[in-house]
Amino acid sequence: MPHDPTAPAPSPFLTEAHHAFRATMRRFVAREIEPHAQAWDEAEGFPRALYERAAEIGLLQIGFPADYGGVEADPLFGVIAAQELAHAGCGGVTAALLSHTIALPPIAAAGSEAMKQRILPEVLAGRRIAALAITEPECGSDVAAVNTTARRRGEDYVINGSKTFITSGMRADYLTVAVRTGGPGKGGISLLLVETDRPGLARTPLRKMGWWASDTATLHFDAMRVPAVNLIGRENEGFGLIMRNFNRERLGMAAGCIASARLCLEETLRYARARRSFGQRLVDHQVVRHKLADMAMRIEASQAWLEQLAWRVMQGEDPVASICLLKNQATLTLEYCAREAVQTFGGAGYLRGAKVERVYREVRVNAIGGGAEEIMRELAARQWGWVAP
Repeated sequence: MPHDPTAPAPSPFLTEAHHAFRATMRRFVAREIEPHAQAWDEAEGFPRALYERAAEIGLLQIGFPADYGGVEADPLFGVIAAQELAHAGCGGVTAALLSHTIALPPIAAAGSEAMKQRILPEVLAGRRIAALAITEPECGSDVAAVNTTARRRGEDYVINGSKTFITSGMRADYLTVAVRTGGPGKGGISLLLVETDRPGLARTPLRKMGWWASDTATLHFDAMRVPAVNLIGRENEGFGLIMRNFNRERLGMAAGCIASARLCLEETLRYARARRSFGQRLVDHQVVRHKLADMAMRIEASQAWLEQLAWRVMQGEDPVASICLLKNQATLTLEYCAREAVQTFGGAGYLRGAKVERVYREVRVNAIGGGAEEIMRELAARQWGWVAP
């Protein structure tokens, strides 16, 4: 029987361990997220207890060192996790539940031993929430232009400035914050661990087009004092840590986008088989079948590229340019599939409650977050030496 494109294709890269983990994730999503996805989206949040339930199946621990409560795993486990979570059709839950996957890697890579022992086990067990704070009101994708300052005062750094669009920003217990400790440009940026219960931090919730279930915030630092031992890595060397972090984030975002596109195909095919128009099922109209075929074409091509790049990362490669363009390919695939899904659903797709409606609202955040499409193209061109330094 030919492969059904509404299901993940057989892959030469996946082992029995990968398949077992996918089955675990599928049961978790069906039991813990999917029945509540619409209500959580409307409520603009989900219970904190979900973090500990996710930790119970090993979801939060993927890819982190075992010495600190993690589960060392190859990037394909992260791909599987992102894609199974996407099946609930509620990207806000995924974004908030996994905000630690972009907040903790710099700590795991460059934090002091004491910092790792104190922070990683608590977050990986779901008892604490971690968020990454880089973007600022005056600089989005231009990380080298960060303006939030951290000045050394005795045994402390004093932080002043603002961050915005911070996923899990309202309820995070720990923040990994990009600050300017030196001169202009990327050479003056450091990373600091910030405990959010310290005086001097104000948080303002933001309301968004999509990802409603994910709390998103603007953060204001007003002479906030943080111990100097909270420096992650060396002073003025934070830019490199941030850049290395992006590869993992972009792979995860691409995986989620491709799975959301596949969800649109699955939902549209189901609807087209049930809905009748002009005396026959929608799927019996050639124009609808061709929409479905075009969706499958984009999804299968994007998935193959995703798995290839994950495999290359597993071999020790650092294919920055290809990962940037994969993210664009994935978001453009999602954009096409979400559009055609809602168009095929017609009025039913415009009403709140349908998975395709929730996914449609999330297209733009994926195309902007983690590096906007325009930045991804430029970064790829520069990586390949097409632009003079």
